[in-house]
Amino acid sequence: MTPQHRAERSAAAMWADDRASAWLGMTLEAVGPGTATLSLIVARHHTNGHGICHGGVIFALADSAFAFACNSYNKAAVAQHNTITYLAPGRQGDRLIATALEVSLRGRSGLYDVMVTDRTGAAIAAFRGASRIVAGQHFDEEEGTA
Repeated sequence: MTPQHRAERSAAAMWADDRASAWLGMTLEAVGPGTATLSLIVARHHTNGHGICHGGVIFALADSAFAFACNSYNKAAVAQHNTITYLAPGRQGDRLIATALEVSLRGRSGLYDVMVTDRTGAAIAAFRGASRIVAGQHFDEEEGTA
């Protein structure tokens, strides 16, 4: 199985049970070994009292991209810790795009950077997540079942 196919199968298995990302309105755009891109169109219910996208929604989008990237090797991985820096507001109607890239994967510990941009490429937030591989797989590679 190619690394790309493994990443796609892992993402499909995760997406099937990812009720939070779907509920928030996210779309899985792309996945590859150590990478993932998700998007979200900011709806009225995503905005806060300032009329801009709630920081928790932006964080959730970045966190979901991080999750798909660090789980792309068919090894269950969870977040150890993460941080976010908000750079500009997201506004209602904006399409936010979170692109996660692996910085390092050593043993069971991974480090990933996620940039959240709008459709013009303007930076909205920078997120860094640390992952830890735990027991489990997303699908059985021997049998090829999800």
